[in-house]
Amino acid sequence: MAGLRERKKEQTRQRITAVALQLFAERGFDAVTVSDIAEAAEVAKATLFTYFPSKESLALQGVGQENLAEIVARRPAGHSPLEALRAHYEAFAAGQMAATDRGDVLAQMRVIFDSPALSGAANALLYQQRRALADVLAQEYGQTAATLVAAQIAATMLTLRESFFHLLAGGASSQESIRALAEDTELAFALLEHGVGHLKHHPKGQ
Repeated sequence: MAGLRERKKEQTRQRITAVALQLFAERGFDAVTVSDIAEAAEVAKATLFTYFPSKESLALQGVGQENLAEIVARRPAGHSPLEALRAHYEAFAAGQMAATDRGDVLAQMRVIFDSPALSGAANALLYQQRRALADVLAQEYGQTAATLVAAQIAATMLTLRESFFHLLAGGASSQESIRALAEDTELAFALLEHGVGHLKHHPKGQ
């Protein structure tokens, strides 16, 4: 019975998410109310709030929610912070991103980019994520170095996601985009570990 209840909860969560994203895409984030979403999803407002604390949390699912600090803090013995993060993002690219619906990804990004309030909230979540990562890294590198390293990692991860979304928006297939994301992730962590000197020189124009 417990397994059945969990499946029903997940189905309800997915239905609310799908309905909210569709309404946001059709009307714009600011024009949609929580009551609109609850009615369209055929749930009570109280039920909706048991799954999502706010309308913003519905639109920002997945943004800044990866616990990078915890990944570093709980890494296996003998692994560096970058090795732990690399393993996480390689699995993320092959797993969660590969399973993501192309249309849903593009719709969510357009909703966020079209709303100044949501864009600001997304930036705040990413800042909190970066600060938490810096606090964990400070135990090894000291606060100043940790702050700089965390900023580099956060900027790199954001750039990887943006590149992925731009590929999808440009018409690339999900398979092509995932393959490019995997390659970009490998390059990104090589640069984080070894710096720009790791790159091979290519003559201008080639």
